Amino acid sequence: MAGKEDKEMAERWGADAKGIILFTGLFSAALAALLSVSIQDLRPNSTDISASYLANIFQLLADRDGSPVSIPSTLSPPSSNFSVPKQAVWVNSLWFLSLVISITCALLATFVQQWAHRYIKVTASGEPYSLHKQARIRAFFAEGLDKSRLPLVVELIPTFLHLSVFLFFAGLCVFLFNLN
Repeated sequence: MAGKEDKEMAERWGADAKGIILFTGLFSAALAALLSVSIQDLRPNSTDISASYLANIFQLLADRDGSPVSIPSTLSPPSSNFSVPKQAVWVNSLWFLSLVISITCALLATFVQQWAHRYIKVTASGEPYSLHKQARIRAFFAEGLDKSRLPLVVELIPTFLHLSVFLFFAGLCVFLFNLN
């Protein structure tokens, strides 16, 4: 009876872990795609730097010829006055933290899935064990569960995944709020 309950628990944990791994994979891929776009706001735009250098070269060549040339005032010196927008720091911080938590959840879910697979394999082996040996195997795994606090980890993985999604949405709100 205990073996049946343990097997059902291990199968349930394995199935839950499989769903978590699938979700975190898709979520992390989408998050990484958004991060690759938003991280550009943390450094100066290379197009602006190139335009500034070209304006400086143009000004030098025009001064050499002695002809007065006006350069549009919208060009600023390259990266001398660049400062990272605060909202870009917030968005990227929230999204990177979300990505790290999501990948950590995937790793923990993989550990749970491996444990469940191993438990089912060991307890459902083709060899008929005596009741005494079955009890020792179950006690060994039960002690491992207690020491590793695996039930707590299994319960916390979805909580951390929810936290990751919440951080993503918080970053998305900051990102969308600051769009023109």
